[in-house]
Amino acid sequence: MIAVLKHELSGYFHSLTAYIFSAFLLAFVGIGALIYNIQSAVANFEYVLGYVCLGFVVIIPILTMRVIAEERKQKTDQLLYSLPLGTSQIVVGKYLALLVVYLVPLCIVALYPLIFAQFGEVYLLTSYGSLFAFFVMGAAMIAVGTFISSLTENQGFAAGIAIPVILLNYYSVTLAEYVSATASGSASALLLIAVLFGFTIRHLTKNQNLAYGISFLIMLAVVVLYFADSSKFEGLLPDIMTKLSLFERFYTFVNGVFDLTAIIYYVTVIVFFLFLSVQSLEKRRYN
Repeated sequence: MIAVLKHELSGYFHSLTAYIFSAFLLAFVGIGALIYNIQSAVANFEYVLGYVCLGFVVIIPILTMRVIAEERKQKTDQLLYSLPLGTSQIVVGKYLALLVVYLVPLCIVALYPLIFAQFGEVYLLTSYGSLFAFFVMGAAMIAVGTFISSLTENQGFAAGIAIPVILLNYYSVTLAEYVSATASGSASALLLIAVLFGFTIRHLTKNQNLAYGISFLIMLAVVVLYFADSSKFEGLLPDIMTKLSLFERFYTFVNGVFDLTAIIYYVTVIVFFLFLSVQSLEKRRYN
């Protein structure tokens, strides 16, 4: 795993990937600081991080699009499989390298609250609590991007999928409220999600019976519960989207509350999507 980590870091810092990612992230933070902290004379640095969140739509795909897709394109993934390493060690090594690249510009960003504190009262606990949550949230999105990269050998396609996925997560609550907060609207949306979930399982496992079986059971449960008591579905979709949204949980930190459940959720997302990445590579390794 350490060998994979060193190899990946060497690749990132001997190419433009790490520098482009850092430049974009620091540019977003700089613009946010200019708008919120300097022009508006607001001491809350955490508001800047809330503004920068939308920048993840661009910078995360830049960072993750090549992590596994490039290996598949160049056929160097076969060399990785020949190493005395498990697939999980390969994935974790690559993921840790991405985290290091992500952490480098954040170390510079960590100086901002201290600098602003020289010119006014800055809530350092809230600022650094938000910065920590910002790091963990970004780590969760990097795990999602890693999984998407494992599904294809085309970097552009990986980025093209990651961008709408992150954008959808960013606007998920708004879209859920816009589509419908009624019981029938929530039930219809859940049925659609069940179908998409089934297609995802089918792609990962190549097991149609398993995929269709799980999808059918979820749909059956939704239908039964809806006819049993449809009132429970009113406003259910926006509520689910709020709980699933990575961004909505982060805004709790921006508002000055250190939410441990949000950290646990981010870690769960990381573990889940790294697991899916391992399964995706395992399927290719033995097929």
